[in-house]
Amino acid sequence: MPKAPPDLFTQNTSLKDNRHIYTVSELTQNIKLVLENTFAQVWVEGEVSGIGRIQTGTTFLSLKDSNSLLKCVIFPSNLNAVKFEIKDGLKVICFGRVSVYEKTGQYQLYIEKIEPKGIGSLQLALEQLKEKLEKEGLFAVEHKKPMPYLPSRIGVVTSLTGAAIKDILKVLDRRFKDVNIIINPVRVQGEGAKEDIAQAIQDFNRLNQQVGMEAQIDVLIVGRGGGSIEDLWAFNEEIVARAIYNSRIPIISAVGHERDWTIADLVADLRAPTPSVAAELVIPKKEDVSHELDGFIGGLRKGLQDLVLSLDETMDDLIHRLSLNAGHIWELNRTQCVSATKKLTLLNPAALIPQYKTRMLDLAKQIYVRMDHLFKLKNSQFFGLIEKLSSLNPLNILARGYSVTFKMPEGKIIKEAKSIKTGDTIKTRVYKGDIFSKVTEVS
Repeated sequence: MPKAPPDLFTQNTSLKDNRHIYTVSELTQNIKLVLENTFAQVWVEGEVSGIGRIQTGTTFLSLKDSNSLLKCVIFPSNLNAVKFEIKDGLKVICFGRVSVYEKTGQYQLYIEKIEPKGIGSLQLALEQLKEKLEKEGLFAVEHKKPMPYLPSRIGVVTSLTGAAIKDILKVLDRRFKDVNIIINPVRVQGEGAKEDIAQAIQDFNRLNQQVGMEAQIDVLIVGRGGGSIEDLWAFNEEIVARAIYNSRIPIISAVGHERDWTIADLVADLRAPTPSVAAELVIPKKEDVSHELDGFIGGLRKGLQDLVLSLDETMDDLIHRLSLNAGHIWELNRTQCVSATKKLTLLNPAALIPQYKTRMLDLAKQIYVRMDHLFKLKNSQFFGLIEKLSSLNPLNILARGYSVTFKMPEGKIIKEAKSIKTGDTIKTRVYKGDIFSKVTEVS
């Protein structure tokens, strides 16, 4: 008979005390440690699926390919840096770390960076926002407001330290030296730039509601100099686009890049490829306006002359026709016309025509004199207003000895001494040039 098999439990009794039995938590923690040490920094490519977000702002999604599916998590601090909208079906490349969620024992990728595959994240964000705003009608031609021909007040939204404001002021000074310019300085790139730009546009519109017609802003120039897509990104933000769309003041977008269009360009009432061109579009040359005004005056004088000549010819024709009718009457029966002749002598219009002709000529002369006086008066008022505007020009105020001081490097205007401290660098703008100083004492 075959021997009975050995009692394995009896044989391994000595091993029983040497076994290490893990708790579920211990095993999960060890697996977590292995995964975090092995996959602390990984790039993973896949297709987005099952995206969702909870109240805390944490986003959950899955990355999948043809064979597998990986659970992922994005915390709000990392999601805020993502410019584009993450959608199901989008092919992406993610960077992060692999770890285990201990409560469920499920491993997942904690995403720190995410970018679309095959296209830059900023470009994708731009295309997504373009599509969204175009569907809402923000780019529609019928929404564009006309530009005023000769604005008396021009608002500018840009940085005081950039090249854009210098170009705008230089061109405006050359084209119409006495135009009134009001500047609302803002940051044009970096953190807080989009909020600054949108707020400045809203401030100008609010100002127009608070002042009379004679003090309102007629048109706005919003922009900056050229740069990379990252530098210009504030003008691709939705908050800026909606501020431009909702503005009651016509807006010229003047972002310094000739080839590429920003969202601000598409929403604005008029797009200028550079700040200098915006200054050329916003107001005509003073010499052209003067020449055009002379043309209007000459045309009006000629029209009045032609009208008087036409009326003079009409009266001559009427006199001639009445004379013929009077001759025909005299050929009637003499007896029957004796009494009628006396009446016709009193009632005949031909007798009155020379008087009215003389009066018409006198009136024509008075019109010439009064129109000439009116043109001279309006011309005097026009140049008086130009002189008044010149006195309000910020650069002319500087020319009288005043100055503006900025805290550097922010470029923020200093209104109170307590906003600076010893050791700060400040820039003082005078009529011609800038002065940089270091604060040694604040009182």
